[in-house]
Amino acid sequence: MALEFPEIDPIIFSVGPLSVRWYGLMYLIGFAFAMWWANRQAAKPNSGWSKEQVSDLLFYSMLGVILGGRIGYVLFYQFSYFLENPLYLFRIDQGGMSFHGGTLGVITAIFVFAWTRKKSIFAVGDFVVPLVPVGLLAGRIGNFINGELWGRTTDVPWAMVFPTGGPLPRHPSQLYEAFFEGVVLFIILYVFAKKPRPAGSIAGVFLLGYGVFRFAIEYFREPDAHLGLFAGFISMGQILSLPMVVGGLGLIIWAYKKPQPVLANKV
Repeated sequence: MALEFPEIDPIIFSVGPLSVRWYGLMYLIGFAFAMWWANRQAAKPNSGWSKEQVSDLLFYSMLGVILGGRIGYVLFYQFSYFLENPLYLFRIDQGGMSFHGGTLGVITAIFVFAWTRKKSIFAVGDFVVPLVPVGLLAGRIGNFINGELWGRTTDVPWAMVFPTGGPLPRHPSQLYEAFFEGVVLFIILYVFAKKPRPAGSIAGVFLLGYGVFRFAIEYFREPDAHLGLFAGFISMGQILSLPMVVGGLGLIIWAYKKPQPVLANKV
């Protein structure tokens, strides 16, 4: 027995050659929330942020997400194919985005923004990370609607048979990720940031939390067919998540051992 997959047309509507897809709408929802939340934080007294700065930061971050996500996917998951077909990097019509690549892109954007605006890199990072989980939630729901990135085969009562996943029931791992990396991680960051924290600590909690959740959920997610499990027990997603766990934990310890003069703003 397995739950029936709610087959939803990935295209919401089309106008001529232009198609609006659920996955694209989910990206839009994530960006819209980030803009609303960032401006909400900047409007608080003594926030140290202007609307112009928020607008510039979000622009840099969006570029980081898109460019980093695409480049990361190609290098982390399709590197051999990229060597044979370098133009594949630009074939965004064929899909393929990596969260870990997007994270590196956003980190780069934070460095550039902080350097050009003479702000603390750690304070900027703390301002950015609470904006991310809702985008992750929306993106994973988009993956679920597309019937992609499904989980490993299982006999749990909530297992589903995905149209592209063969006849066997599988974990709806996209929903696991949406819940833990989206809902739970946002709540953790929100509660943690209710009080002033040493600069860098909120970003550290995000890196640690996402890394732990993603590493754990990878045990329920089907490994990429062309990569499989490295050494027979660890996936590429887990390999990429380990530096986030170590880096996040190290950043938290460093922030509390050497509190910065600028404290992260409360949410």
